[in-house]
Amino acid sequence: QLQASGGGLVQAGGSLRLSCAASGFTFDDYAIGWFRQAPGKEREGVSCISGGDGTLYYADSVKGRITLSSDNAKNTVYLQMNSLKPEDTAVYYCAAGPVLGGYGCYYYYGRGYWGKGTLVTVSS
Repeated sequence: QLQASGGGLVQAGGSLRLSCAASGFTFDDYAIGWFRQAPGKEREGVSCISGGDGTLYYADSVKGRITLSSDNAKNTVYLQMNSLKPEDTAVYYCAAGPVLGGYGCYYYYGRGYWGKGTLVTVSS
């Protein structure tokens, strides 16, 4: 199971930190991260991390503004979002999938568990 938290309303240029607490699976064997879906748009992969080796992925749209980190002892990942823009407004979903081969986290993390979304609203 994945429990996401931390969404809210923030002004443009502000910051938010999302958390995703995982349970029921071995964190090190999974890729875990965040997707988002803005109104009227397709779901977008934002960032992920491979629990075993810590390799990271960031979408081009968030590079330099968002940092994903993990606390393996707590089975929790954090998405620190800075310099937020109105176009970051979306429902953010935490997702995790087992790493079954040699591909990066982006290939796996949407193929298993999904948490309930948390809404991030960035006002201009």
